Amino acid sequence: MLLLALESSCDETAAAVVRDGKHILSNLIASQVDLHAVYGGVVPELASRRHLEVINPLVEETLLKADIHQEDLDAVVVTRGPGLVGALLVGVSFAKAYAYALKVPLLGVHHIEGHILAIQLEREVAFPFLAAAVSGGHTHLYRVDGIGQYRLLGRTVDDAAGEAFDKVAKMLGLGYPGGPVIDRLAVSGDDGDIVFPRPMLKKETLDFSFSGVKTAVLNYLHRLKGPPTEKQVSQIASAFQTAVVDVLTQKIMRAADMENLERIVIAGGVACNSGLRRRFDQLAELTDKTVYFPSPILCADNAAMLAVAGDYYLTKGISSGLDLNAVSSWPLEQVTG
Repeated sequence: MLLLALESSCDETAAAVVRDGKHILSNLIASQVDLHAVYGGVVPELASRRHLEVINPLVEETLLKADIHQEDLDAVVVTRGPGLVGALLVGVSFAKAYAYALKVPLLGVHHIEGHILAIQLEREVAFPFLAAAVSGGHTHLYRVDGIGQYRLLGRTVDDAAGEAFDKVAKMLGLGYPGGPVIDRLAVSGDDGDIVFPRPMLKKETLDFSFSGVKTAVLNYLHRLKGPPTEKQVSQIASAFQTAVVDVLTQKIMRAADMENLERIVIAGGVACNSGLRRRFDQLAELTDKTVYFPSPILCADNAAMLAVAGDYYLTKGISSGLDLNAVSSWPLEQVTG
């Protein structure tokens, strides 16, 4: 089965052509980082307008790179939600029109489901496994017993981890997106004597909270006499990242132990963080766990990741009608295979 996949849940317009749910023929992303950087974050209306401008030429380029014609496609899959509803509507509307014109099946796919199954495009990870979806909009833990078989174990009660990275970067004047910049500073710097709290780490719950550590950074900056020096910015970034990585790794390992799972998949944009990857590499050597990270492009919002679930559902005869609509909120547990 040859799928065209489309993703427009936030500020990245993405299109991919994937064969049989595992062979990527092309996977392109049109970034909006420069557009939103001046505002320090994503402006939903601007994101929707840019999706409208680029989606058609991006799809044409994607087909060209895959060396196929639109008539070769067997189906169209698209992110239905969750995400920014205006941005989602661009992708969903385009997908419906494209599928209708080609007279091929259409399927709306869950954004997080795409992330946690993206690893299957590079290597086969046997079920069951623990999946951590960690991004700017989500910090969720799931037990995954198969495609369409998800059980929520824990989630953030306030800021997502990636959101906290962006907000702290803004406090430090590091620009947007903040995650990569803080990661670079954390690698080159040291914590000094700065220690930020690890919220909810000692509680038995598998839920997360990152608002407290973000506030701790703000309070630290208020106590300084004047703007932070370059060295202090690096130390704050390093201490902040260390605190977040501690919380993520310990909670994720705890969840794997509680569910008696040996395999762990870390997905989403924060999975690109080098500090998080190094810590899990260290922990994997000390335990019986195997931790999997997709390649950076498959951690970012991309379209190819949708094809794993898309191919599975379509092969089972599951598809969406032309009344498919975008949804800003959609619990993954409601998706069934």
